[in-house]
Amino acid sequence: MQARLSAIDLACRKGERLLFAKLNLDLGPGDMLQVRGPNGVGKTSLLRILAGLSQPFAGSVERTGEVGLVDGRHALDTERTLEDALGFWARLDGSANVHDPLDTLGIAPLADIPTGYLSTGQKQRAVIARLLLRDRPIWLLDEAFAGLDAASQSLLAHLIAEHCAAGGLCVFVSHQSVDLPAQVLDLAEYAA
Repeated sequence: MQARLSAIDLACRKGERLLFAKLNLDLGPGDMLQVRGPNGVGKTSLLRILAGLSQPFAGSVERTGEVGLVDGRHALDTERTLEDALGFWARLDGSANVHDPLDTLGIAPLADIPTGYLSTGQKQRAVIARLLLRDRPIWLLDEAFAGLDAASQSLLAHLIAEHCAAGGLCVFVSHQSVDLPAQVLDLAEYAA
């Protein structure tokens, strides 16, 4: 699995406010990075820039490997059953198997339930299942631990560890303490 994520002199501006500047990253296979900082410091903006969904105010990002992003947007059709909603994404991703990710996340018994009826934690596990539909060397997770019970948080930490052990890399935002050997980036230190 090829995974490389680099940022050089990265800066982010929202309106007239410079959120952070002079941020450098160089992550490769097996690396984990936890991004911390107070609300409004630019954690979500950083992940969107790293994913290529937003342009930095300054600096550049280089990626080797496909990106899988988990953020607050579940992107699961609330009218469809969980299996159908994941099946939609599986077809787009070129995957035929939604059952293994459902089993891995312990939500296979919910396959026939419309996603609109799922609890917050169940929806979060469904989004993580969606991440597992396709091999993506770079995982960017924005508060993916939020809304999960303790067992599901442990499972997600295990999945991140497995992904990185297989040569992937993971950047995750979490206000919670996470039992992973991740480097820590306090984004407040780069506040302009």
